[in-house]
Amino acid sequence: MATLTSLIPDIEVFLALAPEELAEVVLRLANEHRQNGLIHPQAIASHIAGTVGANDGYPQNRRNEAELALAEAWNWLTIQGLLIPAPGSNGNNGWMLLSRRARAVLANDNFKTYARSVGFPKGLLHPSIADEVWLDIVRGDLETAVFKSFRAVEIAVRDAGHFADADIGVPLMRKAFDKTTGPLSDQQQLEAEREALAHLFAGAIGSYKNPHSHRTVTISDAVEAQEMVVLASHLLRIVDSRRNP
Repeated sequence: MATLTSLIPDIEVFLALAPEELAEVVLRLANEHRQNGLIHPQAIASHIAGTVGANDGYPQNRRNEAELALAEAWNWLTIQGLLIPAPGSNGNNGWMLLSRRARAVLANDNFKTYARSVGFPKGLLHPSIADEVWLDIVRGDLETAVFKSFRAVEIAVRDAGHFADADIGVPLMRKAFDKTTGPLSDQQQLEAEREALAHLFAGAIGSYKNPHSHRTVTISDAVEAQEMVVLASHLLRIVDSRRNP
């Protein structure tokens, strides 16, 4: 049965890992070392000292550091709801269960995707989409997150520019930010900048919103999806700045 020291034998590597990186190893060990479905943190913490006489633990002068790093990883797993207290007296004594989410993450072998998603700062997102889109990202529903974000951009542009419901997509962006007549175009800017902004909005809607409206689009990279929704948030903030008081 695997141990911390067999999976990460080098103490320097162990200590260099961020809590969410070490958490992946800890979660897999927690799953493997369960007793009647339960896991106690001491079952994994004991790996740090190793077996008496076997010289398979971490160096004695680094064990306090290793215990702290393990505690941080364990805490990360509990905060994310991957490890939850067992009911009743077992939970009161420190025994934990793998949550349904943890079992799904292990079964699908997508811990890294999950960790990147939950680590994505919600504060980067525009308030109008933050809660719903962030949750879609965390759940791994990346296509929905991207579509909702750019649909919100389209709605915001239509509302701010007082356009009709029939005005949609790229043509709407072109009209709203037309360098000469667009109600959301800032005439104090240089002509080239006004034109570039119209291209930015039209290109973003054409690339990230329209395809999702017409066919099934698959996004498999969580980081790519995060970058897309951050772009949508930036566009929403531009629209906010162009609204008439």
